[in-house]
Amino acid sequence: MAATSSSSSSTVVALAALLFLLLVTCGSCARPASFNASDFTADPNWEAARATWYGAPTGAGPDDDGGACGFKNVNLPPFSAMTSCGNEPLFKDGKGCGSCYQIRCQNHPACSGNPETVIITDMNYYPVAKYHFDLSGTAFGAMAKPGRTDELRHAGIIDIQFKRVPCNYPGQKVTFHIEEGSNPVYLAVLVEFEDGDGDVVQVDLMEANSGSWTPMRESWGSIWRLDSGHRLAAPFSLRITNESGKTLVANQVIPANWVPNTYYRSIIQY
Repeated sequence: MAATSSSSSSTVVALAALLFLLLVTCGSCARPASFNASDFTADPNWEAARATWYGAPTGAGPDDDGGACGFKNVNLPPFSAMTSCGNEPLFKDGKGCGSCYQIRCQNHPACSGNPETVIITDMNYYPVAKYHFDLSGTAFGAMAKPGRTDELRHAGIIDIQFKRVPCNYPGQKVTFHIEEGSNPVYLAVLVEFEDGDGDVVQVDLMEANSGSWTPMRESWGSIWRLDSGHRLAAPFSLRITNESGKTLVANQVIPANWVPNTYYRSIIQY
């Protein structure tokens, strides 16, 4: 009888241990972020991410309508407030600035499931997942069913899917903005509106009549600079290289009478 009692006790202990193990294991599955989870969803064309939003509910994100990429007036076309901060795998130390992604949400009742295109214009410093889109209020709400944008915005952190897509700016050419502080021996240039990859990984400058290219350095975001030891001779030609390695040359796009805080539109596009 004592042996039977001991066996029963052992069985109870074993079952309790198994139940505890199952509870612990299932509890870990419910954590809000897993940086070791598979990157891919059931659809191989889409990857899993999480999304939040910030700024005004129908705004473009930060109060100044810019961000860590340096883009100006992202509330206006062609960005039209469809913007997002990206964490490091998306922002890429600034070289992901201008990249375009389709996003969609399907797991919340207010989600439409329809893809929307957003542009990386800022940096997300506090990710909640391996891939984290901190969207503008406008972009977050665009994923909702008609009339349910506020409901979706109140959901907080949501699961989404994303995939990289080519950028397309109809009627736009690659544009260069000479940044404030540029002078005869220092030039800082913001590059915007590149179709295709949407990003820039290298910018080179050719001075007037020089016949040779000088590499510019990434300053921050999509702003590239040249610290010269001599007075720069304009007009300047600029050569840009995107992530795919494709190059474009904007011949003498910056005129001899250039001034800071001014846009200069090229005639080139990917």
